[in-house]
Amino acid sequence: MSDLSFHGISPARIQALLAQERDIYAQRHPRSQALAAAASPHLMFGVPLHWMSDWGTPFALHVEQAQGARLHDVDGHTLVDFCLGDTGAMFGHSPPVVAEALSQRATRGLTAMLPSEDAAAVGALLAQRFGLPTWQFAMTATDANRFVLRWCRAATGRKVLLVFNGCYHGTVDDVFVDLVNGQPQQRDSLLGQVQDLTTTTRVVEFNDLAGLQAALAPGDVACVLAEPVMTNIGMVLPEPGFWVAAQALIRQHGSLLVMDETHTISSGPGGYARAHGLQPDAVVVGKPLGGGMPCAAYGFSAALAAQAEAAKRQAPPGHSGIGTTLTANLLAMAAMRATLTHLMTPKVYEPMLKRAAALAEGLKEVIRRHGLPWCVTQVGARAEFQFCATAPRNGSEASAAMDAELEHALHLALLNRGVLITPFHNMMLVCPDTTDADVAALLQAMDEVLALLSAPQS
Repeated sequence: MSDLSFHGISPARIQALLAQERDIYAQRHPRSQALAAAASPHLMFGVPLHWMSDWGTPFALHVEQAQGARLHDVDGHTLVDFCLGDTGAMFGHSPPVVAEALSQRATRGLTAMLPSEDAAAVGALLAQRFGLPTWQFAMTATDANRFVLRWCRAATGRKVLLVFNGCYHGTVDDVFVDLVNGQPQQRDSLLGQVQDLTTTTRVVEFNDLAGLQAALAPGDVACVLAEPVMTNIGMVLPEPGFWVAAQALIRQHGSLLVMDETHTISSGPGGYARAHGLQPDAVVVGKPLGGGMPCAAYGFSAALAAQAEAAKRQAPPGHSGIGTTLTANLLAMAAMRATLTHLMTPKVYEPMLKRAAALAEGLKEVIRRHGLPWCVTQVGARAEFQFCATAPRNGSEASAAMDAELEHALHLALLNRGVLITPFHNMMLVCPDTTDADVAALLQAMDEVLALLSAPQS
């Protein structure tokens, strides 16, 4: 009987590599270890936000500085960064044009709950990029998704949200419903939830048109909230014709389509929907929109904007549940204007897409050379390898292909070899500063690590 797991790697080898790489990491990062110890009495889990401890490292890596495609830690190591703040730094760390815009704005006021001249310019640039005429802002994509759900429910008078199994749209309570043995179930990991989310959230598998039709049939769905490509449970591409048919079904049943482009903005300056001719009623953009500054935006079609404005005007005065005090602050608007003007352009994307394609092809070759039954997917400037022979077609298949221990071992081994990838599954992102040599360094490191994992047993 083979001791290989479903993904072609021996569990014993994974454990051995993980133990070895944790020792190497601890030896090479004494300053990070000291800072982690100093933080532990006052920070929960020893980090500013609990998932900063999810990297598979014995203690958190502490950053000294980051510039372009390079991250420098406090122990003097330089890493080639393919994580890029999980897309927050998709245009590189501290882009000079954004840093300059922030510097100029910082001496003239940071926040005032009033617009500056940047506001109209940012709105016009967003409309140009994404093809939707009317925009509002948030501090994060999570907030933007939450606000859009309120607007859609208010505009339609309907309560139900429809999402795809395995989705993630930030920490929006409504989306944490999964299919378990074909039945909707509130996600077990969700902390402190007191309402039954399954009463107002419906969930179906991605690429399942029959399931989508059945879920929409009661006529009570306010909106379908979706990434055009699933990216948060491993990447799941839409099958040919899926979105054309799905859009028709959604409109047939009087529901709205909201596309969360927070990750798929890697596809181009107008996101995946614009690049592939899709026509959502609303779009959410977060993370890279401000070049690393906390900010997000959401855009509406003219029809939805009119419905949303009417709902607000007809509502009693008071709190709408939409917006926060620092939303669309002067600093964030300056950052968005610089990003949209100078970075979110076809000229900047072109080399990113080419290098991501080279990375994806290189990964396929490395994986093939080691005889592993894995696949590689590319979405614009983003690539990912998954522990399955063929690309998953829905969230259940993508989840079944995951192995947390193998991910931790791979990610930590790559980090110890000078390469950083996203800690959540196996995503990599190329920025404008990524070079051919950087891609070669990642492929070489991957080759070395897979050789350790897949060498014949003696």
